[in-house]
Amino acid sequence: VQLVESGGGLVQPGGSLRLSCAASGFTFSSFGMSWHRQAPGKERELVAYISSEGGITNYADSVKGRFTISRDNAKNTIYLQMNSLKPEDTAVYFCNARKYGVAYWGQGTQVTVSS
Repeated sequence: VQLVESGGGLVQPGGSLRLSCAASGFTFSSFGMSWHRQAPGKERELVAYISSEGGITNYADSVKGRFTISRDNAKNTIYLQMNSLKPEDTAVYFCNARKYGVAYWGQGTQVTVSS
């Protein structure tokens, strides 16, 4: 099983980034997927969730209206479009796959929002 995040980097406040998470080794289309983030000295928090077929999405209040989660089951990939980025969005962003009692994590990608 592999979850490989990409697309992180350094961006100025107000800018945009698009994260990707490529999955392999499991039946991707049957798993709910989510993005989480962890800032230095803070606990990991849920950012956004998307159901297995993509029909249900949920967002943390702090990112509603700015971030959009999506998935392409043909490519075994999920995305996180991040707009209007703020310094407080700085964190390592992790991809998660979950189905019943099974959960997989990626290694994370750093997002830094700074001028």
